[in-house]
Amino acid sequence: MDPNSSKSQWASWVLGHLRFAPNELSVIDSAVWKDVYGHRTTNLFTKEKAFYGPDFYGNPPGLIRSDNASHARQRKLVSHAFSDKALREQEQILKGYANLLVEQLTKASQHGEMDLVRFYNYTTFDIMADLTFGEPLGLLQNSKYIPWVAALFGSVRLMTMVGVVKRWPLLDGLLQRYLPRGLKEKRRQHLLFSSERVDKRMQKQTDRPDIWTYVMKEGKGENGEMTGLLPTQLHSNASTFMLAGTETTATELSGITYYLHQHPEKLARLKKEVRDAFTSVDDITMTKLLHLEYLNACIEEGLRIYPPVPAYHSPSNFKDPDSFVPERWLPEGQHEYSADNKEVFNAFSYGPRNCLGKNLAYHEMRLILATVMLSFDMELNKEADDWAQQECHILWAKPAMMAKLTVAN
Repeated sequence: MDPNSSKSQWASWVLGHLRFAPNELSVIDSAVWKDVYGHRTTNLFTKEKAFYGPDFYGNPPGLIRSDNASHARQRKLVSHAFSDKALREQEQILKGYANLLVEQLTKASQHGEMDLVRFYNYTTFDIMADLTFGEPLGLLQNSKYIPWVAALFGSVRLMTMVGVVKRWPLLDGLLQRYLPRGLKEKRRQHLLFSSERVDKRMQKQTDRPDIWTYVMKEGKGENGEMTGLLPTQLHSNASTFMLAGTETTATELSGITYYLHQHPEKLARLKKEVRDAFTSVDDITMTKLLHLEYLNACIEEGLRIYPPVPAYHSPSNFKDPDSFVPERWLPEGQHEYSADNKEVFNAFSYGPRNCLGKNLAYHEMRLILATVMLSFDMELNKEADDWAQQECHILWAKPAMMAKLTVAN
C-alpha cells in the first residue's frame, strides 16, 4: 500500500462512518475517541475477542487481553516503569545505545551504503530488551538480527491472518489448519524466547532501572516475593513490550528519515537546529531535547503522515494530508493549518488503556534522531524514492532504506 495514495483514497471514501461488516464500523470522527475509548465508556466497548483471541501465555491474561479491572491493577504496577522519574533514571541506558548506534554507523559507512531500517531496528530492539529482559539482544553490537527477532516480525503477519480467520467462526478450526506452519513456528519461538528471558531476569537481584525493578518495588510481598503479577501476566506483558516498544519506534524513525530526505529544506532546518543546540553527543539530554521545537514538530508530523498503523490521511481532518509539513505543529503554521482537526490525532491511543510507553517512545525518537542528525550527513539511494509504497500487515512491511553516510564535520 502507498500511504500517499490508496490510504488517502480509502480515508476520503469513509467521510465519517462506514459500516464494512455487520458489526463493524470504520470511523474518522475525533469525537469517537472519547465515545469508545474514554474513561466512562470502556465497559461498553471491550476488546474484540475475535481479533485478539486468547492470551497465548494462558490465564490470567496480560494487559492487552485482560478485563478492565485486571488491566487497571496491572497498569498501576507497570506504569511506574514508564513514569517521568523512571525515564530520567533510564536516560544513561538509552544514551549508551544511541552512542553505540553512532559507532556502528561510523564503521558501516566505511564499507559503502547501509540499510537504515535495520540499524533503527537494532537500536530499538536492544533498548527494549535491556529494559524488559535486563540485557540487550546484541543486535547493534553484531549488526545483525537474531532468529527471535525475525520470528517476531513473522508473528505480526500471523496476527493479521488469524484475525481474518476468526471472523468466520464456523470455518475457524478448518482454516487454522491451513495457516502456514512457518508462521506458527515463529510464534512458538517468540513465546518461548520471551518467557525464558523474563524468568531469568526475575531471578536476578538488581537495582538497575529496568521495567521489573520498578514493578517489583510496587508488587513485592512481605517476604520479598513478587505478588503483583502472576507468571502468565509477566510473560504476556514482556512479550507485549517487545512488540509494541520496538518495531513501532523503528518504523517512525525510518519514516521521518525518509520524509525529511524528500524535503531537503526541512532536513537542513532540522540539522541546523540540532547542531546549534549541541556540539557533541555528550551534550544531548532529555531536558534539552524537549525544547527543540522543529525536532518535536518533525516527530509529530511523522506520527501523523506515517504512523505505525495507517491513519490520519483524510482531507476532512487535515489540510495537505499527504504532505510532510512539520510547520503545521508550530505557531508559524497556525494560520495556514488552522482548520486541521488535531483532536483526531492520538498516535498512542486514548483513555485508560492508551499506550503505557508513550513517554519512552517520544524520548527514544528525539534522542536517536537528534544523535544521527548531529553525527552524520546522509544521502538516500535513489531506489528509496518509492520507499513509502508498502504492504501493511497491522504494521508496515518496510523495505530496506539504503543510505550513504559521512561523518559530520
